[in-house]
Amino acid sequence: MHPPPTALDSNAGAPRRAWHLRHWTGLLVLAVLIAALPFVMQSVYLLRLAALIWIMSLAALGLHVLTGMAGQVSLGHAGFFGISAYVVAILPARYNVPPLLAVAVAVLACGLLAFIIGKPILRLRGHYLAIATLGLSLLVALVITNEGALTGGPDGTSVLPLTIGELSVTGTRIWYWISGGLLLIGIALAICLRHSPTGRALCGLVDSEVAAAGMGIDIARRKLQAFVIAAVYAAVAGAALALMNGFLTPDVASFMNSVEFVAMVVVGGVSSPLGAVAGAAILSLLPQALATVPEYQDVVIGLIIMLSMIFLPNGIIPALARVWRQR
Repeated sequence: MHPPPTALDSNAGAPRRAWHLRHWTGLLVLAVLIAALPFVMQSVYLLRLAALIWIMSLAALGLHVLTGMAGQVSLGHAGFFGISAYVVAILPARYNVPPLLAVAVAVLACGLLAFIIGKPILRLRGHYLAIATLGLSLLVALVITNEGALTGGPDGTSVLPLTIGELSVTGTRIWYWISGGLLLIGIALAICLRHSPTGRALCGLVDSEVAAAGMGIDIARRKLQAFVIAAVYAAVAGAALALMNGFLTPDVASFMNSVEFVAMVVVGGVSSPLGAVAGAAILSLLPQALATVPEYQDVVIGLIIMLSMIFLPNGIIPALARVWRQR
């Protein structure tokens, strides 16, 4: 599959329109799927698993923006995911902040933190950038684990339910619809971003930073924008996970969680917003399928990632799109 057109493509109008048509169509199909699943699956467990897939897909969408559009690698995505989740847990329980306000604070805090730390670390490139963002994830997980008086430490902490006035937002079915709605909004925003001048400038970074700079694109500013947007996606997803589960452990900010987010977009297709959904579905369902042999889960996940990079380097969704066009 040809990569999505960028700001550097002089004749990119028609391919760009075709790219957006395919993805708006895919978004419509996903919306129909989300609407139909509750009527097909009566099991609360399956609905909860589906809601988890939607939330993880939303978080992985942030890496689609950062890596798929701007070409920047991050191994610290789970850091923002965990910060937001714990802010939503701590503020209402300890400081009597309304849960809805706590969500807004969590998202703003993650966006501000990404803006502050993004300026220095985004000067790095390649594996240096990956290591710097890895340090962020490790630091956040370390603080959450060691500050037991505030976070509950390794034992975790409970999360008060979301309340809007006198209404308490609880229950698997309610959170299924909320998480599904958030995912659809997130994908729509990602598609619109790709079509915007900002998105085309970000895509120019993937092709060649030198060429992009020669065309007047502010490289540092665009990288920082992508980093902040990715952090906001992770923050919204982290807050949703905390409120849906009602309990948190430090694993939400772990290094392995960051690796899983990267694996989701790589397996599904880093250039496609729908690839985040495909990758999240595979990597969320796989542990359930291997529940009887948990010792082989990491081996199988690693094997899938390796085979995907060898045989489907562009990811599952782009490969399926190519086959569809050929037929």
